[in-house]
Amino acid sequence: MQPEQLLGFSAEELTLFKIFHPHALTKTLEALRQGARFVHYTNADTALKIICNEEVWMRKSTCMNDFMEIEHGFDCLKRAYSNQKAKFVSVFDSAFPGFSSKLEERFNAWLPSFRNSTYISCISEHDASEDAIGRLSMWRAYGGPSGVALVVHGGPFLRPSDALNAFASPVAYLSDRQFELQYEQLLQGFEDNFLLLRDLGEDQLLHGLFEVFRLATLCTKHPGFAEEREWRIIYSPSLYESAKIRPAVFTFNGVPQKIYKIPLKNVPEEGLYGIEVAELVERVIVGPTQFPLEIREALAITLSEKGVSNPLDLIYVSDIPLRN
Repeated sequence: MQPEQLLGFSAEELTLFKIFHPHALTKTLEALRQGARFVHYTNADTALKIICNEEVWMRKSTCMNDFMEIEHGFDCLKRAYSNQKAKFVSVFDSAFPGFSSKLEERFNAWLPSFRNSTYISCISEHDASEDAIGRLSMWRAYGGPSGVALVVHGGPFLRPSDALNAFASPVAYLSDRQFELQYEQLLQGFEDNFLLLRDLGEDQLLHGLFEVFRLATLCTKHPGFAEEREWRIIYSPSLYESAKIRPAVFTFNGVPQKIYKIPLKNVPEEGLYGIEVAELVERVIVGPTQFPLEIREALAITLSEKGVSNPLDLIYVSDIPLRN
């Protein structure tokens, strides 16, 4: 089966996805073609909680490691939109008078929510060369003295599903100029396909472009972070609420904050499957630590309790000589 077929889109849906989100489509098809796996770098305590509680926590974007998580993407978008506004208006306002102003009003009204009510969990692309030892830069950045990397199958993150109203999207690592070049290509795609876009009607087109701008804001990072090769699971409860994702309050490093918990439970009738612990976890890597055997043993016990056969065979201890 071709990667395009695995997405389950109709021909028209695939065409629209390509027009609105070319970067995400390219990355998704590439990941499906390669049978991609992803990895979540964290500490041993959090890894045990993920497995034991069968849930993944999502933190507010303002609490992420990069304090400019949202602002860099918004600044790039604002600059590119301003510089290319004349062309944007010429493409869309000729068919729908006042279209650009309506889009600006909608986006600006929701911008505070993007900043203050967006919850994210991060995974990274994982290579076979990292199977035994992990990635040095990630050990340095995450996990501290007891780092653990959970390597997972990519299918549940790549197959489209509305079961949770939380969606995985690849991060684009772009400077201001690189972003503007991609934005110019996006505008050209809009112009080349405008008859198709016009037939969507004004309301659907407004929604589509709102999502383009929202994801550009949430999924653009400074190119200095490119080695992370991140994908983001994004949840915006004020915009797309889910009955399955539960809120909670937890304290991280002395800072109480609201989080959301994604249950690792299949919802096959809504296209979400392969997400339960026993089928999701492909391997575990224990990072450079003073207590690798103890952590490996604890992880094996917890995985066994969740139905993983021969869990010790899945757990590797990194021998990177890093002192934390």
